[in-house]
Amino acid sequence: MEITPKEVLQALSVVIDPDFKKDIVTLGMVRHINIDGNKLSFDLVLTTPACPLKDLLEKGCRDAIRERLSPDFIVDINVTSEVRKNIFMQGTLDGVKNVIAVASGKGGVGKSTVSLSLAKVLADSGAKVGLMDADIYGPSQPTLTGTESYKPTGVQGKDKNLMKAAEVGGLKVFSIGYLVEPGVAVAWRGPMMSTALRQFVSDVAWGELDYLIIDLPPGTGDAQLTLCSALKITGAVIVTTPQKVAMVDADRALQMFRMKGLTVPVLGIIENMAWFETPELPGRKFYIFGDSAAKKLSEQSGVPLLGSVPIIENLSSDTHKGSIIENNPVLPYFKEIAGNLVRNLAIQTQHLQESQTS
Repeated sequence: MEITPKEVLQALSVVIDPDFKKDIVTLGMVRHINIDGNKLSFDLVLTTPACPLKDLLEKGCRDAIRERLSPDFIVDINVTSEVRKNIFMQGTLDGVKNVIAVASGKGGVGKSTVSLSLAKVLADSGAKVGLMDADIYGPSQPTLTGTESYKPTGVQGKDKNLMKAAEVGGLKVFSIGYLVEPGVAVAWRGPMMSTALRQFVSDVAWGELDYLIIDLPPGTGDAQLTLCSALKITGAVIVTTPQKVAMVDADRALQMFRMKGLTVPVLGIIENMAWFETPELPGRKFYIFGDSAAKKLSEQSGVPLLGSVPIIENLSSDTHKGSIIENNPVLPYFKEIAGNLVRNLAIQTQHLQESQTS
């Protein structure tokens, strides 16, 4: 008996996406079904190329076809992705689907390295990613990405000239550091700084992006509030280290996003410099700054802990060489962290869409 596409959809409707708690057919993730004798092919469209459930969902599809239709089918599943544009972004930064702010309550916790690592892992997964260095007083991304000598050129936008972002390692990168001379201190007062940041946000040609990662200045002042109001940020990430004083400041940064009138969803916490391992004792972790503080902050705030990253030998010296865009020893830790991040963002986007249609 010939199998129809409708029967294929009925069989696949038993595959549940654990994040959305709905079946993949209802979610519109099954497309372009083609049946040719005992050969069956279809697209499985995920919400992000960095989806950590990719293998689980593909296996679920194969099991459902085998058990509910026929074990004799030769099944070809084309796993692809389609990042959804967050409804917060309507009318803001044409072509950018999601804006993720990376924040910290204090300096020195590795926020810029975390921002670059997240952006790089997402780009390596196949997403279109931009990285905006908005740390107006201490821009680090030119050094981290090896683009200190980059000078922005102009490109024609829809109704005005825009600045072209640098392109390196599969990323589009723009930094406030490209606009000031090396070694010159940026000593701007609040109003002047706010004006510069607003112009900085609107005058870069980002093109089509799935994710724009913003490396925010540390702290909770004018710069952060200006960027949050100038951009409709779809989610924020808090970076901290295990020390108690860092956790106190991280909590302040977290609460800033929950202020009345701001209400930016905090997608997770990343604990940097969580432990140290020596080459002589591989696998043994030394918690030199203490243990479990980030987990406690996560439990108290109700914000998930996306993951922890260790202190890596030679990372600091490699950073000063500007070589970590392609040779970053912490990237393996960020694969799971980035997967958890975009997973939380996709869930938030789904909930927003459902609330708009209900």
